[in-house]
Amino acid sequence: MHTLKYNVASFFKYLSLILGALMALIPIAVVFFASLKTNEEYATTGPLTLPENWLNFANYTKAFVDGNMLLGFLNTLIIVVISIAGATLTGSMMAYILARFRFRGSKLLMGAFLLATLIPGVTTQVATFQIINSLELFNTRWAPILMYLGTDIIAVYIFMQFLDSISESLDESAMLDGASYWTIYWRIILPLLSPAIVTVIIVKGVNIYNDFYTPFLYMPKSSLQVVSTALFKFKGPYGSQWEVICAAIMIAIIPTLIAFIALQKYIYNGFAQGSVK
Repeated sequence: MHTLKYNVASFFKYLSLILGALMALIPIAVVFFASLKTNEEYATTGPLTLPENWLNFANYTKAFVDGNMLLGFLNTLIIVVISIAGATLTGSMMAYILARFRFRGSKLLMGAFLLATLIPGVTTQVATFQIINSLELFNTRWAPILMYLGTDIIAVYIFMQFLDSISESLDESAMLDGASYWTIYWRIILPLLSPAIVTVIIVKGVNIYNDFYTPFLYMPKSSLQVVSTALFKFKGPYGSQWEVICAAIMIAIIPTLIAFIALQKYIYNGFAQGSVK
């Protein structure tokens, strides 16, 4: 009887894993198949129908050249690097203060971070746009960079959990040697936070890389396009070139796929270590 229950449980466990994998892989397969089809083939075949010519890379060439995706990658790289560098520094500083110092209002400050995450971003877009416009940052790279620099509560929480595993005796020893709070943070705390920093960089970097709304709203100039807005060039009022859009999507997936494969152990270790004191 016990063996039967174990087999049934194992069956449903593996079935759920297979279904989950299919739900994640089927949309990617549909996009990949569509990227290798001609316009006529795309219109007359089903989503899961295999392409007739597996070496048809005309859509990829058109997406990369006509979509000017090289410029999109360059602008995206500039925005991502500056944004995650600033957000990582500010987030780790906030976490260091909240974790190491006891002061009146620390819990209120943490509650303000949590409250901010509960407010839908779309409700503040009018005020945000007016602020960006008054600062004369509209149609510049600094508009999304300034918005992305805001550290979210998830990053602060990850840093705080890592700080709980770092002994405060290190701070006390450094202070006895005459180190300032800035020296302790920069020379001791920040290097020990490297697994958490990698985790935050990956999570926030992917979110910035995939964001369409912010660049589309604040950088409509064609010379400031990013990867996500480059795809929008192939959608018009009289029809959309979905096979070319699918090719552009596959091109856009490549950098994130490479980053995930290369850094996946840091993602898993970062979340696992950050969840345990």
